[in-house]
Amino acid sequence: MKRPAAQRESAAGARPSPAGILGKASKATQATLAKIGIHRDFDLVLHLPLRYEDQTRLYRIADAPGGQVVLVEGVVSDSAIKFRPKRQLVCTVEDDSGVVVMRFLNFYMSQVRQLAVGTRVRMYGEIRQGFFGAEMVHPKYRVVAEGAPVAKQLTPVYPTTAGLSQASLQRLVGNALETVDLEDTLPQSLLRKLKLAGFRDSVRYLHHPPPVAELAQLEQRTHPAWQRVKFDELLAQQLSMRIHYDRRKQVSAPALKPRVELTRALLDSLPFALTAAQRKAAGEISADLTRAYPMQRLLQGDVGSGKTVVAALAALQAIENGFQVAIMAPTEILGEQHYAKFSGWLARLDISVVWLAGNLAAKPKREALARAASGEAQVVIGTHALFQDDVEFKKLGLAIVDEQHRFGVKQRLALRQKGSKAGARTQPHQLMMSATPIPRTLAMSYYADLDVSVIDEMPPGRTPVATRLVSDARRDEVIQRVRDACMAGSQAYWVCPLIEEAEAAEGAAPPPKKGRGRGSFEALQLQSVLDTHERLRATFPELRIGLVHGRLATAEKAAVMQAFTAGSIQLLVATTVIEVGVDVPNATLMVIENAERMGLAQLHQLRGRVGRGPGHSTCILLYQSALSALARERLKIIYGNTDGFEIAREDLRIRGPGELLGARQSGVPMLRFADVNTDIDLVESARNVAQDMLQTQSQVADTHLQRWLGGRQNYLRV
Repeated sequence: MKRPAAQRESAAGARPSPAGILGKASKATQATLAKIGIHRDFDLVLHLPLRYEDQTRLYRIADAPGGQVVLVEGVVSDSAIKFRPKRQLVCTVEDDSGVVVMRFLNFYMSQVRQLAVGTRVRMYGEIRQGFFGAEMVHPKYRVVAEGAPVAKQLTPVYPTTAGLSQASLQRLVGNALETVDLEDTLPQSLLRKLKLAGFRDSVRYLHHPPPVAELAQLEQRTHPAWQRVKFDELLAQQLSMRIHYDRRKQVSAPALKPRVELTRALLDSLPFALTAAQRKAAGEISADLTRAYPMQRLLQGDVGSGKTVVAALAALQAIENGFQVAIMAPTEILGEQHYAKFSGWLARLDISVVWLAGNLAAKPKREALARAASGEAQVVIGTHALFQDDVEFKKLGLAIVDEQHRFGVKQRLALRQKGSKAGARTQPHQLMMSATPIPRTLAMSYYADLDVSVIDEMPPGRTPVATRLVSDARRDEVIQRVRDACMAGSQAYWVCPLIEEAEAAEGAAPPPKKGRGRGSFEALQLQSVLDTHERLRATFPELRIGLVHGRLATAEKAAVMQAFTAGSIQLLVATTVIEVGVDVPNATLMVIENAERMGLAQLHQLRGRVGRGPGHSTCILLYQSALSALARERLKIIYGNTDGFEIAREDLRIRGPGELLGARQSGVPMLRFADVNTDIDLVESARNVAQDMLQTQSQVADTHLQRWLGGRQNYLRV
């Protein structure tokens, strides 16, 4: 089908030509514009103002109201460099009503020459009473002729960077609005249905609103012109992600039919029954696995909701069909916990489970690699080591990635490619898990290319964890609370944010040697886990105290965790490596140092390490008394909420989607204008329109994507 002329022109208008506005700019200007995301002429149209200045009304000097920014005009009657007390340029400007002084603390000699006596200037700034009487300090000004017209529209103030003036940006954007094709990409029938304004009128209004414009609507982005721009942006994002969702169906994957013998055997052996939410999620995953294209499903649930057993059921469906399963965790502690659980559940079913991590000794590692390559190992569990080049699978059918947001795009892709046959478009199914719940609005927007299952029901027997906020000044009371709990037969965690000056991330480069790069760490003033361990040993000589952190050797770490699980260690001093994957029902108390420095998701994850048994559990958040407003807000939220989904919504409100998405940002069209917190109606409308448009108006969808993404819609998706 031939594309309509208007659509062809619109698509072409979205791409810069050599003779376009940017094509005529110097290489230096092009490089500067690129720093603020302007790579093509149409990007200038979408470079919308941060705020506006009202230079549409010219006041006489005597009539200009105080306390607000105004536009006045007069003739320079005196201009001199004065030292009162520092060097400054002082210019007296008069009109027929009064006098105002322009004062510049920083200036160039060219300004001195420009502001000579007799020059007519128009100034924009706030008039205040100062040392020289009524004055404007560092106002915006320009030399004008008598009777020069004032602006008819509000003056836009754009985001910029060094070397790019507002005047230059205003000129470039103005040229773009006149020369770039702003023909609507969306059908008029759709605009009428959704009550959306036209695109050309909307962007022109946002760049040059009239004097009567409601500034509050513009600044809060609720004006109809903003609604149109935000909808178009959301629609482009939804179209891009739905295209990738549909393309996945063109890739083949093993169709894993359910053969319920092993599944039934596992369920019969468990000491608990699945919740309704677990059964629902397991059913959705099972249905996906039967299809001949790759599953990409995200399984999310709050801390302790029972995601692991649902993943085990998915693994059994792959194994029953003769395929292998890879399970990747971001930390050794979490990986080892998975290995212990899967081994315990599957060994009785005569299923081979192996452990593969980077710190394995040479011989066990060779054996694990050989068993994976031969197919003898039906389940391979490990950390980042799983996607290394020397890891091969004979018949990988399912890849399970836990805490998927901690892995980069390339890492997840590398694991999936372990199951691809050379020269064939074949991939294993992929199940991603996250104990950090994703708010619905974020899932609809940034996870539109995935299927999502939610476990929103906690297993029976989980007791709510009481959260206490305690100032560091009351540390002695906390110490006594820990002693009492441990002496009464319970176990406790004491969590510190750093090891020495900075916690070493799992799999990260070694820490800097002494004397190098330590100053910035010391400035954080966070408690060292090593110092805390020594101090608590001195404070509690009667208790058995363990220590675990990211720099411990694998064997040492495993030994400490095993001892704590067995109860031979009463108090475990740890860094945040215990954030996920630790399940000790007898641990009923957790103390978190410097809680004000941690994010909401991390605090909630850590808190989830207690409350796993029948006893009453408490999490004490120790904080330094001088709290910032943001830290105070975070602690208030974690104190008042135990629901991970509500905490995630608050986290999204505070931090925005960029930080929450982490590594997933790579390849995702990020939003510049829309806000998934406040624009939920637009998100839903864009999602519905995108699904229909791809089925019935594919040419319109292509035109819209070209305008907004300019070819960037073909991001790598994993």
